[in-house]
Amino acid sequence: MTATRVIEPVVEPVTLTEMKAHLRLTGTVEDAFLEQLIASARAQVEQETRRALITQSWRLYLDGWPLGRVVQLPVAPVQGISQILVFDEDGVPHALSEGDWRLDKSTSPARIRVKPGAGLPSSAVMSIEIDFTAGYGTAASDVPADLRQSVRLLAAHWFEYREAGTELAMASMPHGLDRLLAANRVRLL
Repeated sequence: MTATRVIEPVVEPVTLTEMKAHLRLTGTVEDAFLEQLIASARAQVEQETRRALITQSWRLYLDGWPLGRVVQLPVAPVQGISQILVFDEDGVPHALSEGDWRLDKSTSPARIRVKPGAGLPSSAVMSIEIDFTAGYGTAASDVPADLRQSVRLLAAHWFEYREAGTELAMASMPHGLDRLLAANRVRLL
C-alpha cells in the first residue's frame, strides 16, 4: 500500500497574521520565511499525526484487495471518495460504481468495504487506485485548535532556532508539542 498526496492544500491552517502575532513580530522582512515555516510545520504535523489539516486530494495504490476486502485509508479525516479504479491484465482501468463499495467514516482511520466479486484486480503491482479527499475543511478555522497550535509551536521553534547545528535546536522540541501530536495521532492497525 502506497499513498501519495495528489493536490496540496490551497491555504495553511495558520495565517501569516496569526503566526506574526504568536511571535510578536510587526515588520514584513520575515514574511516569506514565516510562510515557508508554516507550510513545513503543517506538513510535519500531518506526517506525525497521519491527518490532513486542510482539504487535499490523495491517491492510495494497492496491489490487491486486503483480506475481507476492507481497505483502511491512511489519512484522516476522510471527506469522500472520488473514484476507485481497478486495472485489468492489459492495464486498462475500470471504475467501480458507488454500489460496489461503501465508505465507513465512523472509524479513524476511515475504511472502505468492497463487495465480494467487485473489481477483481489483475496480478500486476499497484492494480488498484483509490482517489479520496481528506482534511477538516477549506479554511484555517475548520482545523481543530490543538492542531493549529501544534503548527504554531513548531514554526515558532524553527524560527527561533534556525541555526541547524545548535545544541538547543537539536536537543529540544517546543514544550508540549509531543503531547499535542500524540493526542491527535491516527493509529494504524
